[in-house]
Amino acid sequence: MAYPRTIPAHIHGYPGVAFGGYVAGLLADRANPSAQGHKAIRVDFRRTIAVETPILLTAPTPDGHVRLTSTDHTLLAEASPAELTVDPIPAPSWAAAKAATETALSSPSRTVTDCYGCGVAAPRGLRIFPWALHDRPMVAAAWTPSPSLADESGNLPPEVVWAALDCPSGIAAWARSGMTLGAFTAALTATQLRPLPAGADYIAHAWPLHREGRKHTVAVALSTPDGDLCALAETLWLDPKPEPTA
Repeated sequence: MAYPRTIPAHIHGYPGVAFGGYVAGLLADRANPSAQGHKAIRVDFRRTIAVETPILLTAPTPDGHVRLTSTDHTLLAEASPAELTVDPIPAPSWAAAKAATETALSSPSRTVTDCYGCGVAAPRGLRIFPWALHDRPMVAAAWTPSPSLADESGNLPPEVVWAALDCPSGIAAWARSGMTLGAFTAALTATQLRPLPAGADYIAHAWPLHREGRKHTVAVALSTPDGDLCALAETLWLDPKPEPTA
């Protein structure tokens, strides 16, 4: 069985392209990591997913897999149970994360302003603004998600939690791993450890793990200001392919 979905127009990263972390969270919410004794979900993106376009989200298979396809059943993304081997590192202080966010908002280097995750001109977005710390090889942001992002329980739904892991990892790859503009999320493996009430304060911090050619692997975490870990992920970003030479 497949369930029709459409990603609203405002939930985009690049213009017209559905925000990767949000899409990953939709799949993760349906996937079953415990089906194979795992605690995390890995989402792999196979093709670009357009906003305002009908798509189909399958029911989980007995082994916990979920697929996202176009209406002609072309595979767009798939989720599967996975192991997350990232070792979390301590979050910076709330003051340091807040200072990084203030620097991000004042930096002329921020050229993308309407991204669902980190766009200052996206009033219905997450409004999470990470930037590099001057004394640690990571980026961080102080984030207080709007109550408008909550589900009926008052907590952030999985698609919002996973979306909040996306931009910090991308900015870490750009600022700390030399990733070029135009890169995209190829895979996201994550686990959520506790509910995240909307309106509470959180620290997002991300740090590069390694780079191989076009591939940038980054770790990212969401924590409370007291340092309690709420969610942890590993992301794979890809630089765009070089333009062919004449």
